[in-house]
Amino acid sequence: MKKILTILGARPQFIKAAPFSQAVRNHFQEVIIHTGQHYDDNMSRIFFDEMGIPKPDYNLNVRSGTHGKQTAQMLKGIEEILLKEKPDYVVVFGDTNSTIAGALAAAKLHIPVGHIEAGLRSFNRKMPEEINRITTDVISAQLFCPTANAVSLLAKEGIKNEVYLCGDIMYDAMQHFLPVSKERSKIVCELGLNTGGYILFTMHRPENTDNINRIRNIFKALKNVDIPIIYPVHPRMRARLESHEMESIVSNIPMLRVIDPIGYLDMIALEKNANKIITDSGGMQKEAFFLQVPCITIRNESEWIETVDLGYNIIVGADTDKIVEAIQSFDPVHEVECPYGSGDSAELITKAILSYLN
Repeated sequence: MKKILTILGARPQFIKAAPFSQAVRNHFQEVIIHTGQHYDDNMSRIFFDEMGIPKPDYNLNVRSGTHGKQTAQMLKGIEEILLKEKPDYVVVFGDTNSTIAGALAAAKLHIPVGHIEAGLRSFNRKMPEEINRITTDVISAQLFCPTANAVSLLAKEGIKNEVYLCGDIMYDAMQHFLPVSKERSKIVCELGLNTGGYILFTMHRPENTDNINRIRNIFKALKNVDIPIIYPVHPRMRARLESHEMESIVSNIPMLRVIDPIGYLDMIALEKNANKIITDSGGMQKEAFFLQVPCITIRNESEWIETVDLGYNIIVGADTDKIVEAIQSFDPVHEVECPYGSGDSAELITKAILSYLN
């Protein structure tokens, strides 16, 4: 049996790994590396526990650091494991430092790389994620695209061989875990919330959290909300919220309720029952679309352009007036077909890898 080595490190990758590992283990031996990029229990271990993801065979425990330091530590650690395990194929997900470190380590050892969620572009090279995804696409042997637009963007860059339209593997996860969430999650009740009676808010990208002017503009908009705003705070932002610099900004938002990070089942429940979602997360833009909940994206662009084109996502940046207007009036009610496949992405990817290795 041939060996697949899967590299994970961040919350969105854990979600994608759940359906992938289930499919791939029917045909391959799978070895999992957890880089430790996300290491807080509520950002890491809880996903393995509640989603049934196999326990990682290796954990590099890299933790936080600058992009260069973090990527270098991952590259060193992954290379050592690759030399030991000698896998036939390496799988990376998305656009994090774990993604690019895994792809580089494998490619330099002449091990074929499969990039799941290939072909996405924000066209903003100030985003570290954009650099990661472009570089990973160039050095990967197989590229698994979630949308037809991603396939088209790769073709424009001259990448046409071993490119597959597979649908979005996060849609696989949503299809499987939504009924589980309905049965098991009690978070809406525990927080005393009413269906459609609150806004779910997340903000974690450095373009927002490292820019005090953007923070002020975004939080100023939230002062206009007259229903609860639930904010599962990213560890990167927790200390910032508690700093003297932020105290006056946060205290003027009476409806803001900051909670600890939560697992996938609770997050689905909060997304499903929200009136609107305000976020800078790419994954949450998609999840909102899957659930057909209006999404207000506090970025200047989005890789998930289909969610915008089909009317369930509006890009507002950190413009206070645009955020307020969207909170008050952005209310799509039409049903749309999902452009992200049929929930069988993991199976399609596994079949393509099988064909490549045989």
